[in-house]
Amino acid sequence: MEITKTEIYSTKIKNEYKIAVVADLHNRTFNDVIKVLEKMKPDYILIPGDLTHNLDKDNSLVSCKTGLSFLEKSAQIAKTYYSVGNHERRVSSECAEFIEQTGAILLDNETAVDGEITFGGLSTGLFENRYGPTPPPDLDYLSKFAKEDGFKLLLCHHPEYYPEYIRETDIDLTVSGHAHGGQWRVFGQGIYAPGQGLFPKYTSGLYEDRLYVSRGLTNTAFPIPRFFNRTELTFIYLKKKDA
Repeated sequence: MEITKTEIYSTKIKNEYKIAVVADLHNRTFNDVIKVLEKMKPDYILIPGDLTHNLDKDNSLVSCKTGLSFLEKSAQIAKTYYSVGNHERRVSSECAEFIEQTGAILLDNETAVDGEITFGGLSTGLFENRYGPTPPPDLDYLSKFAKEDGFKLLLCHHPEYYPEYIRETDIDLTVSGHAHGGQWRVFGQGIYAPGQGLFPKYTSGLYEDRLYVSRGLTNTAFPIPRFFNRTELTFIYLKKKDA
């Protein structure tokens, strides 16, 4: 697991914040991640989808216990926000209640304000296991969130939503995952990402100072293993920029 650090500057904030991005944990064990978070002491922990799987199923609290229990640990370290990825699809009322009990905040096309930062969670539009173009998200929610005050930070699992739906809005920063770094990386280029296809553009790092794509924390996307593509835990340092 690689620890990456990125600085982002904004005239909309007066204070500095350390933000951890935990993407694509995919229900794996997480002691290594928690140890780093405890050491780094971020102000916020953001989980932009695919923490676990199938939160709409009757037995989800059993089958997804490992992933969901991460929220209990992370919420003890810092305020934790969690948005919905394609593997979670829809969140049952039972799972939403459990997530609330962990102390984490589920943003399922919802918004939460904490001081200078307005957090939003744009949920996946992909509710079935399928390939090809990703169906659009809730554009009414996205439009509403873009009109909020403060520094607007959007959790959005799908980086492929950025050029089509997010770039032209007044959203300050979007954090994503989903692409798994392009699975194989050759000379810094990802080879394939769902929703983007071959040689995807948005797979790793900061784009246009407004989109951060994490390579994620799982080793494989079955049946294709990672190649020259380490897993990643990111810390974004959000800093004041003079007007």
